[in-house]
Amino acid sequence: MITASHTSDQASSTVAALTRALFGERLDQLHEPWRKLFSTEPFSFREGLSPDERAALSYERLGLINDALDSPEDFVVDVERLTTLHEWVGPVDAGLGTVASIHYNLFLGSLLEHTSGPNRDLREFTELRRTGTFLCTEVGHGNSASQLETTATYDRTAGEFVLNTPSAAARKFMPNTSSTGGPKTGVVAARLITDGKDQGVFLFLAQLSDDTGLPMPGVEIRRLPQTTTAPVDHCMTSFDNVRLPQEALLQSDHGRLTPEGVFTSSIGSPRKRFLHSIGRVTAGKLCMSAYSLGVTRHALAVAVRHAHTRQSSGVTAGGSVPLFAHRSHHAPLLDAIATTYAATFLHRAAVRQWAQATESERENGERFAAIVKGWITWRARAVMTECRERCGAQGLFLANGIAGQLAANEGTITAEGDNLVIWVKAAGEMLLGHFTPKEPHDAPPEARDLDDPVFLQDLLADIERIWHQRARTRLRSRTAGNPLNRWNTTVTPALELVDAYAHSQAAQALLDAGIKDPHPEAQRQLLLLHRLFTLRRVAAHSGDLLAEGYLTSAQVRHLPDAAESVIADLAPEALTLTNGFAVVEGVLLDHPINHPAAFDGIEGSLLPR
Repeated sequence: MITASHTSDQASSTVAALTRALFGERLDQLHEPWRKLFSTEPFSFREGLSPDERAALSYERLGLINDALDSPEDFVVDVERLTTLHEWVGPVDAGLGTVASIHYNLFLGSLLEHTSGPNRDLREFTELRRTGTFLCTEVGHGNSASQLETTATYDRTAGEFVLNTPSAAARKFMPNTSSTGGPKTGVVAARLITDGKDQGVFLFLAQLSDDTGLPMPGVEIRRLPQTTTAPVDHCMTSFDNVRLPQEALLQSDHGRLTPEGVFTSSIGSPRKRFLHSIGRVTAGKLCMSAYSLGVTRHALAVAVRHAHTRQSSGVTAGGSVPLFAHRSHHAPLLDAIATTYAATFLHRAAVRQWAQATESERENGERFAAIVKGWITWRARAVMTECRERCGAQGLFLANGIAGQLAANEGTITAEGDNLVIWVKAAGEMLLGHFTPKEPHDAPPEARDLDDPVFLQDLLADIERIWHQRARTRLRSRTAGNPLNRWNTTVTPALELVDAYAHSQAAQALLDAGIKDPHPEAQRQLLLLHRLFTLRRVAAHSGDLLAEGYLTSAQVRHLPDAAESVIADLAPEALTLTNGFAVVEGVLLDHPINHPAAFDGIEGSLLPR
């Protein structure tokens, strides 16, 4: 149970300090409005809805989000505000997170970033009379999106584009284009054809359905089978010579087309034109990461609170203790807390880097966002799976706020670039000059101490260096043969390099937060989390570190005891640490797991006697 030590003024002060560290000085401005909105009755969990009913409810709630925005246009162009929404929406409605991300980031964001064309009246989208969607991926072209087949051929005589799906493989895959949620308009990625020349992939604004929700002439929409992730109206959409006005092309410096059909571009490479067109995908990666963070913090709050209230057998006959009293139960949860704190601070760094990036820094910001997205969404899966298991059968109920969000997180792993694919791209770039390993420390390992956080950070850098060297050696091998074989021999250590880099950056972000926190107790707990997080990572690579001379055999033998000591220090602080997540208390208390009598209020049928 929650003891007095956790409700004392000192504990409250520590919780406030941890919350401030996690969410920054703009907590009241950025986060509190969403916490308040999602604690209201319209966002309460509803039992017994079908997937289609849940999808329809998500669109209803999208309207409530829109009503809460002072200016949707200003909201969309502020990546910090945009990602903040995603941190809080997941625990109440995963499908809402999906449709909001598509409407605000991918659809409206794309319109606002392509301003060189005609002045557009966006009120039907900002007032949500029409919901926006984004049609890029095709059945035959997912991560090879620059090879999309959909065409938009310019008819100079009519001053129109002819949007066409030339093959079954070119049908747009999984956009939310059904009549659910009302009329839809889409931003469609298609190859711009002028005078028979392929200019590359650009975006086009296309009305998909009329005011009643029926598909426009030439637009074919088919519902896709139900997924296990967030309940959203995923569809397959194709175009049969659909006519679009000349102003449908989303233009900027990367591509302009005059009414006479003269095409100009400041970018010579069609591939780079495409990447410029879909630039909102990078913000989308940060949004997906934010969603995963929000549901992970919430799952931990549920699991840790449950572990303190649920009684279990003790070590003596007839005795009972909270589940959390058992090391087997609380150790994995504390590992998960350390990972989640590190992930949150890593995400803050990625958002900050992207928001402040100059044009010359955008490539580095895009790569960092991709690495962070993969690492956080994968870690979220692992942490939420642990939370689900630690809650036992209770963790299986959608009403308890873990199982549904865990399934929906699978969508974040694939959305805005499949994790493995974007990491492979990052790995190649890091090997080709976009990563410089840190020089090894001069002092021998026996002169250093595992209690020193700087030594632990240096060991994480050593892991980076080891995998970088291995990958470079493989890449330079002349025995691999053709380029594909050479890359196939390189990619495994190269991906380990990306993972090592992500861990190192996350640990550094956590360490920086701990060092600068002015609250002594919050600082102590953050530094303990850093110690646990880094010790686990070092232990996983202790063989390599020992072989390369970065650790002594005595230090390797001491690693399990060192981690065990941190677990013992952190165990009494678990509730304080999860209370620092500032999860929405109303949502938390609405979960039946927190008060079993709540099952009496859930609709269900009584079996006949």
